[in-house]
Amino acid sequence: MAASVSPTHRPIAALEAMFAANRAAGRKAVAPFVTAGDPDPATSVAVLEALDRAGASLCELGVPYSDPIADGPVIQASYTRALGSGITLEKVFGVAREATARVTMPILAMASYSLVFRRGIDRFVGDAVAAGLAGFVVPDLPVEESDDLDGACRAAGLALVRLVTPTTPPARAAAIAAKSTGFLYCVSVAGVTGARTELPPGLIDRVKWLRGQTDVPILVGFGISGPDQVKAVCEVADGAIVGSALVRLVAEQAAKGPAALAAAIETFARDLGAAAT
Repeated sequence: MAASVSPTHRPIAALEAMFAANRAAGRKAVAPFVTAGDPDPATSVAVLEALDRAGASLCELGVPYSDPIADGPVIQASYTRALGSGITLEKVFGVAREATARVTMPILAMASYSLVFRRGIDRFVGDAVAAGLAGFVVPDLPVEESDDLDGACRAAGLALVRLVTPTTPPARAAAIAAKSTGFLYCVSVAGVTGARTELPPGLIDRVKWLRGQTDVPILVGFGISGPDQVKAVCEVADGAIVGSALVRLVAEQAAKGPAALAAAIETFARDLGAAAT
């Protein structure tokens, strides 16, 4: 049986409240991506806490997968490290459960649909609610095949974020945008994740067009690596998603110890946040 939600407990409400507060304050969202279990679960929780202290708006918690579809070499390597150190889906939910008890920012799981399907939609959704997650980003789930997960998420009060890419035809992009809940993930470039130095041509116009297709906030991800790009994206979008640059920073700093890692993460996140105002 699908997880149900009471009228007073809608995990997606945390996302809605965050975006409303941002609008009232005239700022945009900074949404980091963290690989669960890289290099270990305890470090992942510490990274999430550091991001929260630095004012991150929300966080995507990547669920390591042996065959990533759209992830570039940096995130692929983090998945390999996490899987090699023994991360499991149970441990990912454990990271989420521990982190959501300590932070105020909403956390969403970014997972391949094969992991959802193998566990079973109802069980996966129920585990997410129990872990305190606000929703999911499922990049490889076609909109035509998403009704079952969409229904379970709506019943449980979870967001189901959809992705639109540069190669998505307009009619299909409009259909995807109309079904996205929480926010719409606008992929900035065709290809895989990875830090880049410039925004692709046409991105700003595409975000403006998507704005007319949905009422949910629009966040831009893939290739957003630093304050300058965050600032440019936030001139038109509701926020920016930063993945590979942060994952690389964790890999570089984790061996230096918890204090150094936390300091580096907080500095990085605060710089991004300053660019989003």
